Amino acid sequence: MIKIILLSLFLIICNINAEEQTVENQNFSEEIFEQIEPNADCLILEDENSIICKFEVTRTSYDKQIKIEWISPSGELSRERDMIIPAGHGSIYDYRYINGRELGFWTFKVVLEDGKNYSTQFELK
Repeated sequence: MIKIILLSLFLIICNINAEEQTVENQNFSEEIFEQIEPNADCLILEDENSIICKFEVTRTSYDKQIKIEWISPSGELSRERDMIIPAGHGSIYDYRYINGRELGFWTFKVVLEDGKNYSTQFELK
């Protein structure tokens, strides 16, 4: 009889701990997937001959397919890439070398699967 009572108490305590752990995991997931406004931004590193562009978006539990476009000052599509933002991630980076690029205002554009697009401009002098 004592064994049954002790076993019951043990199972009740284990169940309470499991419920507390589930609540903690739910709070952790909500922190990871905090909503942010999608945005694109580029940085020119002349001393490294590089242009680094970043796109940030809200993290999701599934992969997101996006298209990246680099549009030259003359309006030509200089590069187009399909990329995947892996599940749980919230950003991607792409880079190009400065040397050999047309001078003027460039556009870095990201097109999402739903057709929405985000872009930023930078100037090469």
